[in-house]
Amino acid sequence: MSELNSMEVDTTETIQDIAIKLVKEQLSNESCLASSPTERTIFVLGSKGVGKSTLINRFLDRDDVPRPTLALEYSFGRRTASGQGAQKNICNVWELGSLANSSQLIEMPIRSHGLDTFSSLIMLDLSQPDRLWTDLESVLNGLKRAIAKNASQKQIEDMQNQTVQRVGKEHPDRATLELFPFPIIIVGGKYDVYQNLDSEIRKHVCRCLRSIAHTLGAALVFYSSKNSSLAKLTRDTMNHLGFGSPSNPFRTATFDHGAPLVVPFGADSWERIGVTPSNSERIGLSYSTQIPQIPMANGILPDDPAKDAGFREPTIDEQRSQKDDELMYVLKDTEIRMKFEVVQ
Repeated sequence: MSELNSMEVDTTETIQDIAIKLVKEQLSNESCLASSPTERTIFVLGSKGVGKSTLINRFLDRDDVPRPTLALEYSFGRRTASGQGAQKNICNVWELGSLANSSQLIEMPIRSHGLDTFSSLIMLDLSQPDRLWTDLESVLNGLKRAIAKNASQKQIEDMQNQTVQRVGKEHPDRATLELFPFPIIIVGGKYDVYQNLDSEIRKHVCRCLRSIAHTLGAALVFYSSKNSSLAKLTRDTMNHLGFGSPSNPFRTATFDHGAPLVVPFGADSWERIGVTPSNSERIGLSYSTQIPQIPMANGILPDDPAKDAGFREPTIDEQRSQKDDELMYVLKDTEIRMKFEVVQ
């Protein structure tokens, strides 16, 4: 009625005519909105060599042979919904190759896209329990610094309210949690190797990952590229983050440390884990006491990618070769001058 009152009504029009006009206007507006693309962003980071590139290729339906990610790589996927006036959805995917000396690189995806449609997939190597917390702590500290530097306090609080919705407003542990302001899914990779480790070690790993996922308001899944059901579940979770479909990739939940863990958002609790309410610092300290951690080594640069056939770029390579020749000429000229000055 408020819309009718705000219009200049032609007395020759019937109520039915006016209603039809309003419906046509509404459909026209919805069609315009549907035709404009929507974007979401997934930031994939974590342990080196755990299979991040392979997982991203499967998510984007690419057959590329994975190669080592040197620093920060960007790719994207596009999907068009079915139906008239279908909406085009774009998913930006960023991958961090190494956690060593990566503080500035971690900021890039958040600075480029903001937090509103941002999510992160943290992939950890289950086959190396003595590096697991070192890698996870590096990721969390890097993300926290990037958030503090690139988002206002009000924006962070608004986003945390959405995390509360995912976890559940009535969750009994809500007051003890350190919720992140965007969706996080922790993926335990190389489950096929991990499942053969000692049962006691697996128990410590599961308790640690369940505890940290719970306190962050994150989901947790175990993954292996050699296990089709786990691979499908992990791909579904990426589709959920990137395109919103399926709306709920977690059809079941698994909490048993003797099986691949599947813990949806808000499904866990301190009581179910079997520990007292804790925070990320105490969780890390407890795990490191049980399984001593290897410190993260300073980043070691790989071989020159310009000499790697997989990174060939003719135009850039030609310019690089020219600059190398110029540099060698300058060095030789300088060397000759220095020898001449010594003789003088």
